[in-house]
Amino acid sequence: MKLSYLYEIALFVMLILLQVLLLNRISLFGLATPVLYGYFLLKLPMGRNLFFVIISAFLMGLIIDIFLNTPGMNAAAFTIVASLRKPVMNLFFEKVEYDEFVPGIYTAAGPFVRFTIFMVFLHLTLLFFIESFTLFNLKSTLLRIVTSAAITILLIITMDSLMYKRKQSEHT
Repeated sequence: MKLSYLYEIALFVMLILLQVLLLNRISLFGLATPVLYGYFLLKLPMGRNLFFVIISAFLMGLIIDIFLNTPGMNAAAFTIVASLRKPVMNLFFEKVEYDEFVPGIYTAAGPFVRFTIFMVFLHLTLLFFIESFTLFNLKSTLLRIVTSAAITILLIITMDSLMYKRKQSEHT
């Protein structure tokens, strides 16, 4: 098994545990809940098989749904985002020659930040509209999307920066 797959499995498990045990208990001002498990899709290599991406996103969403007692909301939203990952990546990143390119804050800072912002807003928009299933409280839902996205983006960029610095210190 390639080392990158072991890293992806560890990231998968770590993000699920972090989301279920810690982050879902946070609700800043009753609005913002960090949704960090989307980081998994951001850190997969560009050339990863679409079937693998969609199945792993569905499984991650399903596991989170089971623990949080949300009937399929996370699985549905995350699976849709996973299916749109490749076309969205093509919007933000130049065509690279190799499929093992992993987007990150230090490999392509500007495109990675824009990609992260777009994917987080897409995921949270789908998730919160599936959750509310109405346009009656549109203002409240949009406020939840914006505040949750802001804290999630901040956490993702911070986590990516810290993980890269840790890798660099291990190699020196």
